[in-house]
Amino acid sequence: MQKLLAAGLFMLCFGIGYSQPTFHVGGFGAIGDGHTDDSQAFLKAWKQLCEAGGTGRPTLEIPASTTFLLKPTLFQGPCNSNDLHLQHPILLVNGMAIEIAGYASVMLMVSSLKDLEQSMAEAVHFHNCNNLQITGISLVNSPKSHISINQCTGVSISRIQINSPCDSPNTDGIDISSSTNLDIQHSIIKTGDDCIAINTGSSFINITGVACGPGHGISVGSLGEDGADDRVEEVHVRDCNFSRTQNGARIKTFRGGSGYARKISFEQITLIDSKNPIIIDQHYTNDGRRESSSAVKVSDVTYSGVQGTSAEEQAITLNCSDEIGCFNIKMKKIKISSSVPGKKTHAYCNNAHGTSTLTTPNVPCLLRLDKFTV
Repeated sequence: MQKLLAAGLFMLCFGIGYSQPTFHVGGFGAIGDGHTDDSQAFLKAWKQLCEAGGTGRPTLEIPASTTFLLKPTLFQGPCNSNDLHLQHPILLVNGMAIEIAGYASVMLMVSSLKDLEQSMAEAVHFHNCNNLQITGISLVNSPKSHISINQCTGVSISRIQINSPCDSPNTDGIDISSSTNLDIQHSIIKTGDDCIAINTGSSFINITGVACGPGHGISVGSLGEDGADDRVEEVHVRDCNFSRTQNGARIKTFRGGSGYARKISFEQITLIDSKNPIIIDQHYTNDGRRESSSAVKVSDVTYSGVQGTSAEEQAITLNCSDEIGCFNIKMKKIKISSSVPGKKTHAYCNNAHGTSTLTTPNVPCLLRLDKFTV
C-alpha cells in the first residue's frame, strides 16, 4: 500500500474585488472523506489552475472542515499566470487533524512558479520559485523539515508558527539553500533541530523578529561536508530571541571543505536559558578525522546587542580551524550571564581574530577596544 498523507483543513477567506477563475477541488473528483486518495483530483485541479490565463488571480479552492488524503505530490510550473493563489487554510496536526501514515520526506512540492502566494503548507518544498509569499500558516509535527526553500529568489515568509517536539530529529523549521533575497519576519518556531538553517549558495537573507525555542538555533551551515566548496554571505539576523535552545547564533563548518561564510550579523538578540548562545564551529564533525589544511573561511561576522542567560558556563565558543582561523569577528555590547544562580560564564576561543567592546564574558582572543576608551 502506498503511503498517504491525511490533511485536515480550515478555509481562509479573502475579499477580492475583481473577477478571477476559481477551481474547486471537488469539481475534479476530490472526495474529502479522509480515506479516499484524492491525489489525482488535486493534480487535475492544479493542471487547470496552471493553464488559466487572462485577467484576475487564478485560485485553487478547498472546502472548509474537510479532510483530504494525499500522496507526496508535485505541483509543477511554469504556469500561464504569474499571480496564482492557493486558497488553503491553516493546517493543524494535534487532535488528529493531520495524520502521517508511514514516512515521507516531502508531502507537497511546488516547483518553478512565479509570484505564488501560499497560505497553507505542511512539510513543503519550494524549488525554483520567484516572488514567493508564505504567510499566516501553522505547521505541526512534520516528519522531517517543515519548510524548505531551494533555488528561489525573492521570498517573503511572515507570521508563521512551527511546533514540533524538542526531541524530534531532523525537523528543521526552515531550510534555505541556493536561494537569494529572502525575508523571514515575525514568526514562532519550536522544533527539534535548527529553527532556521542557511545552507550553501544562499545570500542576502534577512531574519527579523523570530522567536526560536526549543530548537538548535539559527544556523549558517553546516558547510563544507565531504570537501564541498560551499558559500554563504550577507545573512542578517535581528531582533530575535532564543529560549531554551541547544544553540543560539551558530555558524558550523566541516573540516576539509572550502568556500566561505562571510558578512554575517546577529544584532539585538535575547537569550533565555540557551546553551551555546554564540558559537562558531569549524570542527563540525564527529568522525575523528585529523585536521585538514583546508576549511570554509569564516570572516566578517558581527555580534551586537546580544543579551540574556546561558544554560552553560561556556557562553561563547569560537572554535576555529588551526590552519585557517576566523577573521574580522566583531563583538559589541554583549552581556551573557548564567541562568544558574552563583555561576559565572566564560568564553572559549581558538584561532579567532577580531575585536570586542563591552563584552561579557571576555573573549580572550579578541582585541578589547573598550580598554583603550576614556
